[in-house]
Amino acid sequence: MELLERFAAGDLEAFEVLFRQHQKEVYAWIVRIVRDSGIAEDLTVETFWRIYKSRARFRPDGNFRAWARRIATNAALDHLRIARHETELPDDLAGPPGEDSAVRGEIRKRIKEAFHQLPAKYRLIATLALIEEEPYESIAQAVGISAGLVKIRVFRAVRMLRKKLSPLRVEAVAK
Repeated sequence: MELLERFAAGDLEAFEVLFRQHQKEVYAWIVRIVRDSGIAEDLTVETFWRIYKSRARFRPDGNFRAWARRIATNAALDHLRIARHETELPDDLAGPPGEDSAVRGEIRKRIKEAFHQLPAKYRLIATLALIEEEPYESIAQAVGISAGLVKIRVFRAVRMLRKKLSPLRVEAVAK
């Protein structure tokens, strides 16, 4: 607790210790969202810059890990809103087994395009829920919304994907 109190008071050494303790976890969380290690590195630096700037608002009796994850999520969401990079999907989403590889490649391309066209707030939730298979409660805490709203956004994202992919007869499935 003393470390968190020193950090909140502006102690640079305390911040450096927290940075070393949480850097890998924050980076891993961000890379799961943006799906690009280079961008995740930049956003990790951005996240810790935001953490340092916001130190006066941090409650030393609070959960630093959860607070850092929320700031990291916001940085990643800001990036998704601005950059509109494609989200990498697992290779096993290509289509039913036995299809021609050219057809699978085309279906995969269309799935990526449809996923990319989701609004950022839905793409963030869909990435974490459908691709990364994060629990709704974990997503809710990181994004700062209720688990119920996470479920609604997953449902809406799946519905948008189904609508875009229905001409291809590709099914988007929610958990």
